[in-house]
Amino acid sequence: MRDIITLSCTECKRRNYTTTKNKRRTPDRLSFKKYCAFCRTHTLHRETK
Repeated sequence: MRDIITLSCTECKRRNYTTTKNKRRTPDRLSFKKYCAFCRTHTLHRETK
């Protein structure tokens, strides 16, 4: 039931990370504060399609 999702930076819009989530338990989009190597800072990363 877990699906692979991609996380993209909200500042530069690049797709940096992949993770898994259970779509039945968390139907809304995930967002994490992670390090972006292109921006060289910690930024908010949101789930993309």
